Amino acid sequence: MNKIQQLFNKIKVGNASWDDYYNFLQLKENDLEAFFDLSHEISIQNFGNQLKIYTPSKRFPAISITGNKCALECEHCNKKYLEGMKKIQNSDKLEKFLLNHSKNNGVGALISGGCDEEGAVPLKDFLDVIKKVKNETNLIINTHTGLLNEETAKKLTDSNVDIISFDINMDEEIIQNIYHLNKNLEDYKEAVQILKKYNLNIVPHICIGLFYGRLHKEIESIKFIKQNIINPSVIVLIALIPPRSLEDINERFVTPNPIDIAKIITLTRLIFPNTEISLGCMRPRGSFKFKIEKYAIQAGVNRIEIPSKKTLIWVKESYPGISFKFYSACCAIPVKFEKFSKSSDKEIKKYQNS
Repeated sequence: MNKIQQLFNKIKVGNASWDDYYNFLQLKENDLEAFFDLSHEISIQNFGNQLKIYTPSKRFPAISITGNKCALECEHCNKKYLEGMKKIQNSDKLEKFLLNHSKNNGVGALISGGCDEEGAVPLKDFLDVIKKVKNETNLIINTHTGLLNEETAKKLTDSNVDIISFDINMDEEIIQNIYHLNKNLEDYKEAVQILKKYNLNIVPHICIGLFYGRLHKEIESIKFIKQNIINPSVIVLIALIPPRSLEDINERFVTPNPIDIAKIITLTRLIFPNTEISLGCMRPRGSFKFKIEKYAIQAGVNRIEIPSKKTLIWVKESYPGISFKFYSACCAIPVKFEKFSKSSDKEIKKYQNS
């Protein structure tokens, strides 16, 4: 029995150590098929032969409460993700928008924005409005908090926010050199403890390849989630989209290898067999899109946001009998909210006949 078979057997029976998982990440592409098959089998066993598909569209908009402003100017983003969000920088306007959104068949919203110099999204002054909206509507509210303090966490709990989408990053080089934050791992650990203290629903996000497009310490982030966040409802895995604006940055950033993305997804599925795992909306598109989505499904995700029609055709051909469920929401929503967010035939028209 060779070393790869020994590693596979240890993982399959649940006797793998963190060193074993690290060794898995070193495997070559030709050695991965059995591990992918195992991960996909686990996903089917625990979540059925189905794929959940999320298309937020206008029924679940992303809102920036800071407009295009962010104090960090992270090297991988530099405010570009704020550009695609709806800008609402006034609490009264946010209240009006969300109440009208609910009346117009809205499902929910992601409340986000740029960070301040401490790495926090300045949510506090908007939370009274969000509390009112939650009391008067059935909207699902997802928030990006960043490195929040206790005062904000308490208000988030009082406001009945449904989801905290929190980026887990156990890599100080990324924190300081990519995020431009004068923070360390303890600051991230403290933020998670604060969220737990106030019983907030943490949906961990891991950005694969954030270290200039290469795997670095993603396994440390997975380990942190396993040891510190008890039974997350969902884990969302996203992947770096290399920046395109600055030539000197482009020389350092590369597009993550789809196989590396699949390795991290596989690892997450093996370590969290009973947790729903989603391939989130942030990931390379273009020529990489289909390969990333294909490998992600092989590797055990049971949720995916805005897949290509080509991918769904491939899924139907590769996994006979699989069913699709469509939701007009972000892929981080808990199962209990699915009944409020089912997509209409009109909303999924582009996927019909796939």
